Amino acid sequence: MSVALVLAFGVVLLISVSLSGVAARTVLSTALLFLLAGALIGQGGLGLVDIPSDGAFVTGLADLALFTVLFTDGQRAGLPALREGWRLSGRALGLAMPLTMVGIALPAHFLAGLDWPTAFLVGAILSPTDPVFAAAIVGRDDVPLRLRRLLNVESGLNDGLALPFVLIFLATAANRDAHLGEVALELVAGLALGIAIPAVVVLAWRLRILTAEPRLQALGPLAIAVMLYAACHLTHANPYLAAFAAGSTIATLDHVAAERFEHFGDLLSEVTKFAALLVFGALITPDRLGDLSVGDWLVAVIAILLVRPAAMLLSLLRTTLPAQQRWVAAWFGPKGFASVVYGLLVLQAGLPAGDHVFDLVAITIALSIVLHSSTDVPIAKALRVEPPDNLPPGNAPLTDRPG
Repeated sequence: MSVALVLAFGVVLLISVSLSGVAARTVLSTALLFLLAGALIGQGGLGLVDIPSDGAFVTGLADLALFTVLFTDGQRAGLPALREGWRLSGRALGLAMPLTMVGIALPAHFLAGLDWPTAFLVGAILSPTDPVFAAAIVGRDDVPLRLRRLLNVESGLNDGLALPFVLIFLATAANRDAHLGEVALELVAGLALGIAIPAVVVLAWRLRILTAEPRLQALGPLAIAVMLYAACHLTHANPYLAAFAAGSTIATLDHVAAERFEHFGDLLSEVTKFAALLVFGALITPDRLGDLSVGDWLVAVIAILLVRPAAMLLSLLRTTLPAQQRWVAAWFGPKGFASVVYGLLVLQAGLPAGDHVFDLVAITIALSIVLHSSTDVPIAKALRVEPPDNLPPGNAPLTDRPG
C-alpha cells in the first residue's frame, strides 16, 4: 500500500467529514466523493497510485469492509426485529432476489454478448443490495420502521445467500465442477460460527467476575468480530453470513453491548467502507470504460432502473406496506461491497471473460453509487423526514451522516 494512497485517504476523509453537514441536507454524497477521488488518483487520472485489480490488497480490503458493515448492520436486527419483519424480508429474499438474478442475466446475454453461464454469473454478482448508499433511509429512526427493517434485513442476508450462486455459475462458466456440497457446508458453517461464538461470549459475560469498564465495553463486540473473521477464514466458512448472524445474536442476547458498540461500530464500518470505495474508484480507468459497448452500458442501466424495481414491486404485491414505501424499497437496491468482492473473485479465477464481467460489474456499482447515494435525502424528504436539527453550523465539528 503506497504512501500516496494513505495521504489521499486522509485528505478525502477530512473533506468528507467537513462537508457531511451539507451532505445531510442535500444530494451531496460522501460515498460519491471517495469514488471520484479514487478515480482521480488512479491510473485513469493523475496516476498517483497503481493498484492491480487482481491483487490481494484489493480483495482483502473489500472483504474486510463488507464483513464490518454486515456485522454492524446485524446488531440493528435482533431476533425480535427479524421475526416481526420476516414476511416482507422473506418476500424480498425468496422472490425479488431470484427475479433480479434472472432479470439481469437476460440483458447480459442478449445485449452484452455473454454466454448463458457467464450471464447468470453477472446476475448472481449483482443481485445483492447494500444499504450504506441509502443511509438517509435505513439509518434514520424517523423513517417508517417496517421500511428500514425490510431494506436492512434484505441487504444483510442477501450477500451471503448470493455467494452459492456466484460460486456455482463461476465454476460452470470455467467448466469446473461446482461442488454444491462444499458451498452448502460453507454457508452452514458460517451461520453456525456466527451464532455460536458470540453466544458463548455473551453468556460468559453474565458471570460476575467478567465485568468491563464502561469506556471499554464497545471493544467487546469488536473482539468477537475479530475472532469470528479469523475463524471463518481458517475454516472456509462463509464470513458474510457469519458477520450478520453474529451481529444479530449479540443484539438478541445482550442489547446493552450492542448499544455500547453502535456508535463505535458505525465509525469503524464508515472508515473501512470509505477506504474500499477509494480503492475501487482507482480501478475504474478510462481504458476499462472505453472497452465497454453500448450493450454493456444498457445492462447496467436496465439492472438499476428496471430489473430491481420491477422484481421488488412484484414481490411486495398484496402486502400491507403502503404504496409509497413499496416504491422506495423498489428503488433502493444499490449494488455495493458484496458485488465488488464477487467481481474480484471472477478476476482471480482466470475466467476467459473475467475482465468483461468485472468491467460490467464495476460500471453498474459506480452508477448505483451515483444514483442511490444522491437520491436518499430527497426521497427521505418525500417521506416527510427532515434532516436532523442539531447539525452544527459553519466549521464546527460535524457528526453523523453514514454513507
